[in-house]
Amino acid sequence: MKKITLFLIPALFSATLLLAQAPEGPADKGMTFGIKTTEEGAINADDLAVTLKDKESTAVKVKGEVVEVCKAEGCWLKMKTATGNIMIRMNNHAFFVPLAMNGKTIVVNGTAAIKETSVDMLKHYAEDAGKSKEEIEAITAPKKEVLVKADGILVI
Repeated sequence: MKKITLFLIPALFSATLLLAQAPEGPADKGMTFGIKTTEEGAINADDLAVTLKDKESTAVKVKGEVVEVCKAEGCWLKMKTATGNIMIRMNNHAFFVPLAMNGKTIVVNGTAAIKETSVDMLKHYAEDAGKSKEEIEAITAPKKEVLVKADGILVI
């Protein structure tokens, strides 16, 4: 029993380290992550704020360019708009995306809302993105932003 325990502890530690590494793999045109979706009916990322006007949340299909991907797990990404970025998180961490998604045009199917992101969560995102200690410490106020909980992503 003691030998099994001595073997399992390092094995579990090694597995944890492997799982925490930055996601690799392709993000080629036509690939889907999560629930399969299509480009049909997708709105431009710049139009999402207008779509959310006067709504607490709404089902959306939004198209835009990825400008940042979580380097820790691939559990979130940011989509570029004319006025900033849209934060996209994978609903219930049901799937992850590779770093190769950065710079790609995608369609995201999910639920959008305007939310206030806490300082702690903003710092967590900054750590995931590989920001410097100084950049992380400079985060001192919550931020109101468009958040999409993605069920599926299509690379186009």
